[in-house]
Amino acid sequence: MHRATKIVATIGPASSTPDVLQKMIRAGLDVVRLNFSHGTADDHRQRAEMVRECARQSGREVAIMADLQGPKIRVGKFENGKTTLEPGKSFILDADCELGNDERVGLDYKDLPRDLKPADVLLLNDGLIVLDVVRVIGSEIHTTVRVGGDLSNNKGINRQGGGLTAPALTAKDMEDIRTAMSLGADFVAVSFPKNATDMEMARQLANIAGAPYGIKPKMIAKIERAEAIPALQEILDSSDGIMVARGDLAVEVGNAAVPALQKRMIRMARDSNKLVITATQMMESMIHAPVPTRAEVSDVANAVLDGTDAVMLSAESAAGKYPVETIEAMAAICVEAEKSEHSELDKDFLDRTFTRIDQSIAMGALFTAYHLGAKAIVALTDSGSTALWMSRHWTHVPIFALTPRTGSERAMSLYRNVTPLHLDTSNDRDTALQQAIEVVVSKGYAARGDMVVLTVGEPMGQPGGTNTLKIVRVGDVL
Repeated sequence: MHRATKIVATIGPASSTPDVLQKMIRAGLDVVRLNFSHGTADDHRQRAEMVRECARQSGREVAIMADLQGPKIRVGKFENGKTTLEPGKSFILDADCELGNDERVGLDYKDLPRDLKPADVLLLNDGLIVLDVVRVIGSEIHTTVRVGGDLSNNKGINRQGGGLTAPALTAKDMEDIRTAMSLGADFVAVSFPKNATDMEMARQLANIAGAPYGIKPKMIAKIERAEAIPALQEILDSSDGIMVARGDLAVEVGNAAVPALQKRMIRMARDSNKLVITATQMMESMIHAPVPTRAEVSDVANAVLDGTDAVMLSAESAAGKYPVETIEAMAAICVEAEKSEHSELDKDFLDRTFTRIDQSIAMGALFTAYHLGAKAIVALTDSGSTALWMSRHWTHVPIFALTPRTGSERAMSLYRNVTPLHLDTSNDRDTALQQAIEVVVSKGYAARGDMVVLTVGEPMGQPGGTNTLKIVRVGDVL
């Protein structure tokens, strides 16, 4: 069954063997996420090599996303590993504290006291603990516990409403970008960007680090700061896509605000011809259970119906008991949700103008395939731009993008409703089109007599050169 929505999965201790990873790929894994918050450079390099080898054995490309840690602001360590905070009691966050106790704990971000003032609210451990700031004295943040609980080593800190000044790219992130480029990452996810400048700096660093390897990765902005919401359009304009990172975002803006923000972000990304990934706790119960909850099924399905390019797994596939079963379940949910998704292609095209020939051809192919009931759209593309534009609109007609470039093939593995395929195309247009149809037929995506819409550029092999649309029946002479 053709599935339009892509699946991103984090690999970790539960999924770092070739056998498990092969099963995950067969179950529907499209993009592997390497979480740079954990593990060493050698760990990531070994996993990247395993991904490439397993993908080769599976006969298709699987992309790699390097997810940077970013300025995760955390408490330090405790003498006894943790403490218990009781409501109404005082507790001190001290930038100069070496080892915490029941009265205070250190900070890994030493400038936090400068960002705070009395009446600010701090949320620790993903919002499970709430502290009210009473006063700030030098390196010490004096607080009163509003909501208590156990606080252990290295738990995260957020300020309600955002406003912390920590830069999006740390020294560790800059080194991790170099590592990511050396192992051939196709996407770089930037944590906690506040504005376009953060993304532009990350792209520049990635392009410089990737130059010796011939890599220019796609840049994904993780939207998880309150300050990123008003700057969303500029962040989109400076990125190749965004991730709706619902964990830290929910802590900063409140859980209740996230569903509407998710819908808005997905809509804005698609309108801007950008990618969008929906992430965080999508199948959380499957860390321990072999089936998802009904609420998780609805959550994944609603993200699909919103138009997300991809849904993402974190701990479920990195550390859970059922990484393969989780992907199988997620894939099945996506397919069922897509069956009921309504196409509004004609409405999408109202009041739109296209100034580029290649974009006009892409939109014409969509419109034609939709109204003629074509079996497939087959796009010969060098950079993948034609496939990206097509993927921004839903038609129930699968798009097959054939490219001679491995990098483009991997990048398109995240495009909704696009199946990327490798084709070393001929310089003769008709020969290339015939080869493309043969590839699609050989893989079972179309059969003799099916109507197929083709797009191609002349002369062949020039990025952005798509200028021809052709409608054929499989088996006819081109």
